[in-house]
Amino acid sequence: MKTDIDQKTVEQFQTDGVTVLLGYFSDWVDVLRKGIAANIAEPNPNARIYQDENGGGQFFVDYCSWQRIPEYRDFIFNSEAAEIGSALMQSNKVQLFHEHVLVKEAQTGIATPWHHDLPYYCVDGPNTVSLWIPLDDIPRDRTLEFVAGSHLWGKSFRPQRFNGQPLNEIDGLEEIPNIEDHRDDYNIVGWDLKPGDAVAFDYRTLHGAPANNSLNAQRRAFSLRLVGDDIRFVRKENSVTSPPFDEVTLQHGDHLLGDEFPILLERN
Repeated sequence: MKTDIDQKTVEQFQTDGVTVLLGYFSDWVDVLRKGIAANIAEPNPNARIYQDENGGGQFFVDYCSWQRIPEYRDFIFNSEAAEIGSALMQSNKVQLFHEHVLVKEAQTGIATPWHHDLPYYCVDGPNTVSLWIPLDDIPRDRTLEFVAGSHLWGKSFRPQRFNGQPLNEIDGLEEIPNIEDHRDDYNIVGWDLKPGDAVAFDYRTLHGAPANNSLNAQRRAFSLRLVGDDIRFVRKENSVTSPPFDEVTLQHGDHLLGDEFPILLERN
């Protein structure tokens, strides 16, 4: 397994808010596939399954299952994910925020709408990274795409569910721009991906994905959400967050503490 992150990759992550890591998690593909199979067989109460009005395949989304699925725990605590996250964020401390599983079956006619993740979350701060790890071959025309540099816009766009409905009806946030109909106005990047590759991106980076119109190929992805130095807990009055973390008793502005957010790496 690769562990070294070169300076060019770090600089791309810092400048574009996204970079690709080819082959970094190839040794973990079978473990994560087994974990996702267990997750689908026994989803959380908050899991969502989307399907378009014309039928077709399902889009399965679930999160926060690491404490009950041993394969997820194995990866989180025993892979080099925390070291990689530390290098990309340039952070001395790495904590787990949560894991997120996204499975688009073959002929799933549902696109992942353009969005960025931070407005969904109950955390804030400058050091964040998601490691989005495909467990199937993903050609460029079905891959996750990003607006390079959008993490530096200083914007917070209204979060929406993957069926296009707003997460919170009235949140005072700005509507996301119509990126899809004006693609030439943005620096959109994406990559052909193999199982065990990873795309690393900042929580603030705008991203989306097309429908999976393949006749027979599913698209399984395991996404690990990590946070670094000086991340704080956020209370959003009269709004829900995703994940909700209803049991967490931290106050607004607190450092992340508790069993839900274990420290994976800490340097003096």
